[in-house]
Amino acid sequence: MSASESSVNTANGTENGTENGAQSHVADDARNDARNGTRRGVGKDADGGRAGVLIAAVLLLACAGLVGYGLLDTEDEPKPSATPTAAVTYEVTGDGTAEISYLGQDTDGSATVVRGAELPWKHTVQVPLGETPTVAVVLGEEGGQAACTLAIRGRHVQRATAMGGFGRATCTGALPADGN
Repeated sequence: MSASESSVNTANGTENGTENGAQSHVADDARNDARNGTRRGVGKDADGGRAGVLIAAVLLLACAGLVGYGLLDTEDEPKPSATPTAAVTYEVTGDGTAEISYLGQDTDGSATVVRGAELPWKHTVQVPLGETPTVAVVLGEEGGQAACTLAIRGRHVQRATAMGGFGRATCTGALPADGN
């Protein structure tokens, strides 16, 4: 054998010895793990895979919750009235200006006041059933003449006339509680 072949064989032997030694160590580690009840390699990947699936599931549920909240959040949408209402049209005819107060759909039941309203004036509102729709007209110091009318669901209910300085007129109607 030549020196170069010998060095190759020695290198191969060392190399083979190292490989065989490494394989031997892996086998020894596997036997020790089996005795100690621990797992390496495949078990670690399987546990890591389970953890990854669990994290993905949690993230998916969180995203679904956010999307659901966005779809179900109706804060900006108008909410339907819990109390049934009827359309009431208030109208004040005449010349000049007047102070007009009327009942419309309001949470506290107070009247809306329009000061210095230019006549003729007309406004339709929703009034809760069971309430008494009312429109009142007050003329200014200069006086004049103005008439108020009230219509419920398009049907004329009442008319009144105000005349002279600080003249007043009021129109009222009845809205049945049952909506008929």
